[in-house]
Amino acid sequence: MLNLKFKRYLATYLIIFFANSMSAEEVLITNANIYDGKSDSPFIGNIYIKNGKIRNISNNLFDVENVIDASGMIITPGFIATDTEIGIVEIGALSVTRDDTPSIYNIGFSVFDAFNPNSTLIPWNRANGITSAITLPKYSSSPIGGFGSFFDLDSKLNISGVKDMVMVGRVGGSSSGSRAETFALIEDLLDLAYSIDSKIMKSNAEITKFMSEIPLVDYLDLQIRDIQALYNLAKTDLPLIIESNRASDILKLIEIKKKYNLNLIIMGAQEATLVIEQLAESNIPLIVNPINNIPNSFDELASNINAAARLEDAGITLMFNAPRDHNYHLIRQGAGVAVANGMSYSGAIKALSSNVSKTFRLGSKGLVEEGASADLIIWDADPLEPSSMPIKVFINGLDTDLTTRSSRLRDRYTKSLDKPNIYR
Repeated sequence: MLNLKFKRYLATYLIIFFANSMSAEEVLITNANIYDGKSDSPFIGNIYIKNGKIRNISNNLFDVENVIDASGMIITPGFIATDTEIGIVEIGALSVTRDDTPSIYNIGFSVFDAFNPNSTLIPWNRANGITSAITLPKYSSSPIGGFGSFFDLDSKLNISGVKDMVMVGRVGGSSSGSRAETFALIEDLLDLAYSIDSKIMKSNAEITKFMSEIPLVDYLDLQIRDIQALYNLAKTDLPLIIESNRASDILKLIEIKKKYNLNLIIMGAQEATLVIEQLAESNIPLIVNPINNIPNSFDELASNINAAARLEDAGITLMFNAPRDHNYHLIRQGAGVAVANGMSYSGAIKALSSNVSKTFRLGSKGLVEEGASADLIIWDADPLEPSSMPIKVFINGLDTDLTTRSSRLRDRYTKSLDKPNIYR
């Protein structure tokens, strides 16, 4: 009996010991050319990582077994993709691989519990420099509604992320129906959201009673979760992303932001340069694709290739997105195009990292600073050049695997050449 107890104690000790050993992994990166996500110029320094955090940035050396000499290489924060379907859509044409569309809920629909950390999109984008992503649902029948969530792309089954940290919506030519009605409905929904008293939220019975007195609830077939979502939007300063491109629509969104004191982010904003002064005054951050300089609709007639540079000069907070396919890492290419057309290099790095973190309140993500989460990328060359690739990717201090299905396929047919193709 005593022997059995001893074995149990020993097993428990070993589990704790190895768990602590893994969490206490120390790494020293030396002689790196660091773009920290907040400074306007890079600097040379050593980065000491321990327990998933950046503990020191200086010229100091530490007695660490794992030392990486990054001489001549660039280090940036892990890049954050702002507008993705990572983890909830595998193949867009196959409905059985899509978890992005609700059938019952509209405003209260959340994608968080559908996230698949083993999605093939994760290693592919991670190997190209994306360490975390904001995953958004497909737009519902409501002009606002549906929760997006933030995820670390570390492929761990124990998912690391922030649930329901943003709500989404859309206005304009890309949505069906009259935009006049869309704006009216947005204001009606916001009026409803701000009319909900905290006492109502104490029980489903109270919510149901409240719903029975609101005609809009029946018309939109709103559920209890939808009312709870509207309450959260009104009471918690939840970020709200609205996709819109036409200049006149952007002005209306600025008006709505002021009226309801919304934490608003506009995505798309292809005609933003036509209302640049009003946007700068409103302090609304923008998510843009700098490569889009050819109109895809009548809402985008003022698209232009130097928009990012002009918006940056006006002091507007910028973030980047890419077409919603598998290649969300193309935000790097968009950032490079923005720099080629007048945007500052440091501003482009911030648009991929710290601007996202600040806008969506993600703590120290997107920054290379002491005390921050150790989400770092060591690049073999200029990270805004599409042909450049990460040499090392750290997520929460752990050196992550850069193997992808593509790299395995490459290795299959370029190695073991002594074997016939059928055996590779």
